[in-house]
Amino acid sequence: MQGKKAHQESLFIQFQLSDHVPADNFYRRLKGVLDLDFLYQSTSKYYGKEGQKSIDPVVFMKLMLVGYLENINSDRRIITSSGMRMDILYFLGYNLGEELPWHSTLSRTRKLFGEKIFLELFKQVLKLCIDKGLIAGKRQAVDSALIPANASKYSMVERIVMEDASVFSRELNENIEQERAKPEAPKENDKNDQEKKDKKGPTNQTHYSPSDPDARLTTKPGKPMRLYYRAQMSVDTASHFITYIQAFKGNETDNTSLPAMLPQIVDNLSGAHVSRPEEILADTGYSSGKAIRALTANKLKGYIPNPGSYKSSREADGFTYDDKYDRYICLMSVPLPFRRVESVYGEPSVFKKIYESNISDCKNCPFKEICANNKGFKKLVDSADKPLYEYMRKRVESPKGKQMKSLRSSTVEPVFGSLINYTGLKRINTKGLKQANKGNACGCCSIQY
Repeated sequence: MQGKKAHQESLFIQFQLSDHVPADNFYRRLKGVLDLDFLYQSTSKYYGKEGQKSIDPVVFMKLMLVGYLENINSDRRIITSSGMRMDILYFLGYNLGEELPWHSTLSRTRKLFGEKIFLELFKQVLKLCIDKGLIAGKRQAVDSALIPANASKYSMVERIVMEDASVFSRELNENIEQERAKPEAPKENDKNDQEKKDKKGPTNQTHYSPSDPDARLTTKPGKPMRLYYRAQMSVDTASHFITYIQAFKGNETDNTSLPAMLPQIVDNLSGAHVSRPEEILADTGYSSGKAIRALTANKLKGYIPNPGSYKSSREADGFTYDDKYDRYICLMSVPLPFRRVESVYGEPSVFKKIYESNISDCKNCPFKEICANNKGFKKLVDSADKPLYEYMRKRVESPKGKQMKSLRSSTVEPVFGSLINYTGLKRINTKGLKQANKGNACGCCSIQY
């Protein structure tokens, strides 16, 4: 006999949520190991003694974790999805039918809490992993990724820089006193200049985003020119666990970010059950004299390939280095002594050494036309940090260095791929650098498990 299910809702029902969430469910297991009670004390300074009760800070932080675990980057959808999942309700400490916080409460609370609170959460989860012996700590691989900002480059406006407020005030008074003259028609040259400027488009120096002033225009091969943040991350090579993550402005280079990253990486891994970091693996984008000095200052050994523009030797160009007199000798035995140190344009903290021959030495040289510059002498430029680059070159080209290169790419790059594709890091949903760092911390707490 064919059966047919008739549905009629029960008027009375006895239901306990914990009986319907399996013991091996991820959120049930997470609820058992993740203790966030420290948040009550950490966030108490943000609340008064009277008035309406706020969202429970532990519930708020758990909802942030849910967003990243479920790859949801909308506060509204986080609340909607959580209300339809019994395991998430159990993780949050809510019952069926109990109303969840309003979605706008999440964005307001995120802005209320300081960046330090989110860093504490990240370190708390990291400590759990360390205490369980899941992180070795000895070797860390670092990498970065451009993450689109929550702003459009088409909404950028021109920067208006006023050097002195008194100048502005004086100009206003002058304008009031004078009659408004009829504006002159723009000259043809002015029109051409403006057309060229409009065609070139906005730059970080001339324009900014009013909705997100910290976002920066940048690009890289395979990516469009748009407003980005740059996420910097370190991963433990033994366990593939994230040990550090932070947002930087999109146009900030890797080699300038590394000195700021290293002390925090060491601090995050300071614990009785983990080895102090000893080695940092990175790609050539992190290479600079300042970065290598930062490694030494933090008692770390690095494996970072030198930039492609760096030349270890000039012998292929016909110049031999004489370290006794700090000079180069050309094929015609003409010396190019060290002349001076100059700073690199646009990078005042980066210096280069200049070696130049005399005009008289090159005057009758048969190679003058192809060797000397238009002033009649030969000029060679070396980095002032060449000893550091040579030290790093030997490390990278050693048998261990070649292994480290392969290990780095197989460690940190897949983790970044998981963050971007599966935990809501395809786009920064918040506005501003501080808010972006809060989101990064929550997202990477979720991927620890």
